[in-house]
Order: sequence, then C-alpha cells, then structure tokens
Amino acid sequence: MQAIIIGGGIGGLTAALALHAAGIESTVFESAAEVRPLGVGINLQPHAVRELTELGLGEALAATGVATQEFRYANRFGQTIWTEPRGLAAGYRWPQYSIHRGRLQVLLWQAAEARLGAGRMQAGKRLVGFTQDASGVTARFADGSTAQGDVLVAADGIHSAVRSGFFPDEGAPKWNGALLWRATSLAPPFLTGASMVQAGHRDTKFVCYPIGTAPDGRSIVNWIAEQRFPSGTSWSREDWNRPGRIADFLPIFADWNFGWLDVPALIRGAEAVYEFPMVDRDPLPWWTRGRVTLLGDAAHPMYPIGSNGASQAILDARWLALQLATQPGVEAALTAYEAARRPATAAVVEANRGDGPDRVMDIVHARAPDGFAELEAVVPRAELETTVMAYKRLAGFDPETLNHRVSWSVPAAA
Repeated sequence: MQAIIIGGGIGGLTAALALHAAGIESTVFESAAEVRPLGVGINLQPHAVRELTELGLGEALAATGVATQEFRYANRFGQTIWTEPRGLAAGYRWPQYSIHRGRLQVLLWQAAEARLGAGRMQAGKRLVGFTQDASGVTARFADGSTAQGDVLVAADGIHSAVRSGFFPDEGAPKWNGALLWRATSLAPPFLTGASMVQAGHRDTKFVCYPIGTAPDGRSIVNWIAEQRFPSGTSWSREDWNRPGRIADFLPIFADWNFGWLDVPALIRGAEAVYEFPMVDRDPLPWWTRGRVTLLGDAAHPMYPIGSNGASQAILDARWLALQLATQPGVEAALTAYEAARRPATAAVVEANRGDGPDRVMDIVHARAPDGFAELEAVVPRAELETTVMAYKRLAGFDPETLNHRVSWSVPAAA
C-alpha cells in the first residue's frame, strides 16, 4: 500500500511515522518550500505522548520539551482556584510536555526523513486537486507534478484544500470574538519551574508555561494573552501570523502581578508578539470520500482550550495507521477510522466552545468577580473536580482509561 500525505505539520508527519511503523509506505507533500522551526509553544497531553513514545520518540521529546509537573487555574488576582499534578506526577505512565511547536515539527520531519528516506519528504508541493477511482488516487500539484497512491490523507490544516473541495460552500473559519497575543519571554522560573498557569476568565485570560531553559537559568516562557471583544467587532480574521502590538493589550493586564507571577513583565519582555484570532470550524458530517480522508486541523480545527489540538491530530494519525494496517481494504479502514475519530473530535470541538475545563475560572468569576476570602464558600471543590475530570474523559486522557487501554501499535506477526 502507498499513502499520499498532504501536509507536513504535526498531524501529517505523525501519520507518516505511524504508517511506516505499521509497514505502510507513504510520501509527505508539504506546501512550504522548507520546514523551519516557526511558531510558539504548545502542550502535548499524555495520550499524545504515549503515541509518540510508542513510535520511538520518547527520548527526543524529553530532550526537546519541558515535562509539565503542575497545572494551576487562578483568578485575575492570582488567587488559586484549582491546582493538580500533571504527567508522571499525576499517575500517568507518560509525561505531559510543553514544547515549541516549530521544534516539534522539525523533530518529526527529521525522524520521518530518517525512516522513510529523503525522497519521501517533498517540500514546495502545493496540492491543486486529485482524482480517484477503484484502483487508486492521483494528486496534482501546482508545479505540474503528480503522485499516485492507494489512499490520500489530507493533513493540510485549517485552510485545507481537500476540505474546501469536499465542502466548497463552507466559508471562512468561525471567529468567536477573542484575540490571542502569543509570544515567548525569558523570565525567572515560577512555581515548580515546570508549571502551566491559566488566570482570569472567559473574556480576559492569561496562559503561560515554560518550554525550555536559557543558558543563564531563566525559563523560556510561552505565553498567551487573550481578550474577547463585543459582538459585531470586525477584525482581520485570516491574517494568522500578523505581528501584534504590546500597546494594544498590555493595559488590560497592567495590574496582574501576583507576586509568584509578574504578567506585565512577561509581556514587556517579549522579543516578538503575534496576533491570532481564536477560530474553529463546525464539526463535519463526514470526512471521507472513497480513498481520501481528512486528519488533524483539516478535519476538526478547535479552539486552543484544554491543550488538545495537536494531541488530537496525533491520535488521528495513530488510529488511522492501525486501521489501514488491519482492515480488509482502504475503504473499510477509512470507515473505521472516521467512525471512531470523527465523533470523538467533534465532542472536543463542542466542549472547547463551552470553555472546556477552563469553565472553572468562569464559575469563580461569575460568583466572586472581586476575588474571594475562602474558595470553598464560592464553589465546592467537588464541583471543580467534576468539571476538570469530565473534560479529561471526553478528550481521552483521564489516567485510568489511558494507562490501561490497549496499544494502537500494529500487533507483531505471530
């Protein structure tokens, strides 16, 4: 079997590695002329780290990312709402990593190039169309070249050419009125030195976590400042990497110095700030036509709530590879893939629209907007725990289920 993978991002590269491990050849076609370590930080939850570890990337991840030890929700005054251990400290068999998105992509690209061969990793290849019949799929690229395979996996992101061909009337991604300003800054370590913090509430939020350590011992801190604007506000929704201006949002967070975390100092210490609208797309009624299917953001772009976008793409890739290796034919495999992953990811998209686990901050803000003397008088711990655990179960990374579910690696031949 030969697979055509459109897109050399996290999902497409994981698919290539997973297919290779399953004994299926593939070729990755990336539209960018070269793969460079662009972007800011992301989190890989233990369910995604499990899949990458089973692909032999555990040591590389440990050397590249920061193993998250703690997660903390706080209000805008820095008062703790919820704190819990993460990764190995929480009883998982696999860590959680905070990692630079671009460095992760390069790590995956280099691993795929080493395992598949350089000729299987083709940059500067923008898909312009495809045809398929009972014998296979032919992809056409802007440079006039073509590629033939038995299956085409579209991992080409939120602006997927394949998805737009499937659903030509869908239109632009949906903006929820919130803007994100994202950057990295050098700062003294805070809390455990490997903590992830979310402070504020639905309309005004600050998120930060370390993704590395500088030679002088300071943390390389990834941060996101988020502000929601009134309904009807217009914004340039399609300019995904536009440089942002600190003056546009620093005043919102000017007094967010908690003692244990100095938010204004982090913002002022950024070398470069980028502005992103918070967008997603509606869940689709189907992902697959014949021998062609969607994966990752092409299938289910979601708000960056709950740290699940990249993780869900990795799960897609592993489950797809298992089905292609074990089902009787391509169409049966894609049917099984979609039957499991489309409902699961649609549930995460909808949960994230409702703020997912971040709802604990909204609950406290609604009941105690000026802060609290005693948290238990505002909200019982059991209510917070129910909210947080429900999301973990829905997204597939509650410890009990993840630690004991069967591996998605292809079983070895007897």
